[in-house]
Amino acid sequence: MIAIPPGLAEQAELGPDWAAWLDGLPRLASEVCADWDLTPDGPPQHGFCALVLPVTGADGDRLMLKLSMGERDNAGEVEALKAWRGLGAVRLEAADPHRGALLLERLGPADLNALDPLDACEIVGRLMSRLHVPPTPRLPRLTGFVLEWLADLAALGRDVPAPPRFVQQALSAGRALASDRAMTSAIVHGDLHYDNVLAGRREPWLAIDPKGFAGDPAYELAPMLWNRWDDLVASGDLGNALRERFYTLVDASGLDERRCRDWVVVRSMIGVSWEVRDARAAGRPLSAEQRDWITRCVTTAKAMQAVE
Repeated sequence: MIAIPPGLAEQAELGPDWAAWLDGLPRLASEVCADWDLTPDGPPQHGFCALVLPVTGADGDRLMLKLSMGERDNAGEVEALKAWRGLGAVRLEAADPHRGALLLERLGPADLNALDPLDACEIVGRLMSRLHVPPTPRLPRLTGFVLEWLADLAALGRDVPAPPRFVQQALSAGRALASDRAMTSAIVHGDLHYDNVLAGRREPWLAIDPKGFAGDPAYELAPMLWNRWDDLVASGDLGNALRERFYTLVDASGLDERRCRDWVVVRSMIGVSWEVRDARAAGRPLSAEQRDWITRCVTTAKAMQAVE
């Protein structure tokens, strides 16, 4: 049986559905490997909601088997990867959505963490312009998710551990953005950051792990600001360093600056609400890690106030 990495096993605290999925994951991995004639050839890796196994196919190809929990907000992953056809993104070799199984070309191991953050932002900005192609009809629409997340944020009221003016800004801007025609204009990755862009052999850099929405391209920027936080702290001026990343992404992608700014604030406050939700679901106070993430989100929203 394949061992579950400790970092993934910890997700059992998120609820009984997670615990049940994790309990059955070693058997599922063995079954999918047998069905697809795959041989594991490296240590298991993981993301937030997925086990990723390096495997070798029957023809000797070195591939990656991804087994996902199948959360609602990544339901468009297969459809997005099919639509991109390997252009700017990892190539999909096979899929079994009912079992949450994807067989992907093997990339990496280098990712954007090895580069200067601003160089990485320029790469991601250029990559966005390739990924933001017209959406296919089967992609889930981002609008419904955003309205649901905003309703959850509003329902928390004074329990949101963030300045009320940022919360109100996010609610107002988010509702306006959600009603805009741009909300169905392109395929949106949804989680572009330094870990989710890997070095490839056929292209220098390729995106992995899309959420996969039909949505507004300006939605994309926030994860590139939240991550590699230590680099921002080391700059000595968090606000300015965050805005440098923001402007680099905007310039490289050609996206509308104000829309991008508004989406960063919206996503940052939604991110705060998720940490509160997850702590409540686990029946415990916010952890130190969650408090740190909330600080990142609030600091990012604050930095955006200087973007006009």
